[in-house]
Order: sequence, then C-alpha cells, then structure tokens
Amino acid sequence: MGVIFTNQCVADIDIIKVDKSKRRMYLMDDNRVVREFRIALGKQPRGHKVREGDQRTPEGRYYLDFIMDDSEFYRSIHISYPNELDKSYAQRLNVSPGGNIKIHGIRLDEKLSQSYIQSFDWTDGCIAITNAEMDELLQLVKVGTPIDIHW
Repeated sequence: MGVIFTNQCVADIDIIKVDKSKRRMYLMDDNRVVREFRIALGKQPRGHKVREGDQRTPEGRYYLDFIMDDSEFYRSIHISYPNELDKSYAQRLNVSPGGNIKIHGIRLDEKLSQSYIQSFDWTDGCIAITNAEMDELLQLVKVGTPIDIHW
C-alpha cells in the first residue's frame, strides 16, 4: 500500500536512513530520498549507545516496532533498540543497555520554540523532529520499517 503525497505521487517508504553526523533523517523509497528531516539526537551523539544513561543514539540496523500513545513527547514511534547484539555487549560489560529509544516530537510541556529546540542535541538518545514533522512521519511510515542509524 502506497502513501499518497499532496503532489499525487505514491511512495512506499522501504527504509529510513539516519546520518548522525549531518543531523539528517531520510525516508527512502527504492534508493530515492522521499523526505528529509533535520533531527536532534542524544546529548552525546558520537558513538554507539552502549549503556543506559550514556545519552547516545544507537547505531546500526533497527526497526520501527510500535507507536507509543503514552509518551511525554508529542507522538512517538519506538525503535527496536536494544537488539540481541546490544544486549550481549552490555551483559559482557555488566551494564544495562537501556531502551525506550524512539523517534518523537517535542516534549509536551516545552515552552521554547520548536525551531530553537531543534537547533541543538537535547534528547537522552532518541531522534527528535518537530511536531508537524512527527505527524507527517507517522503518515509516511509503517510499523516494521527498517531504520539504519550511522555516524
């Protein structure tokens, strides 16, 4: 099932690619960028998330696994971190890998402008976009979509 855009083209988002170094998220259809978002990341964006509280956004292949209705943020969709490799590595280090990583909008009680908030990395490891962009994202992607996150 395709997504109908306002310009009447149809696209199936088959993967999301995140370039942490550029602070960009790309919705892809057959190797073609359909939509690009400016993103905010965890406060310590370099490197892969290893443990709970490290404020890093994970790197690697994950999946959008469910939409969260009870979030402190304006709409959100959960990312399947930690996977088995993440859990195994954290166990070897004797730490918790953390979890609850998602793509989300702005915090519900935020008083500052969304454009200002999005001008710096402010999450605890999630990927943040504006509320209007979050509405758009949830119209364009479906649960199960893979997401590749890299520096």
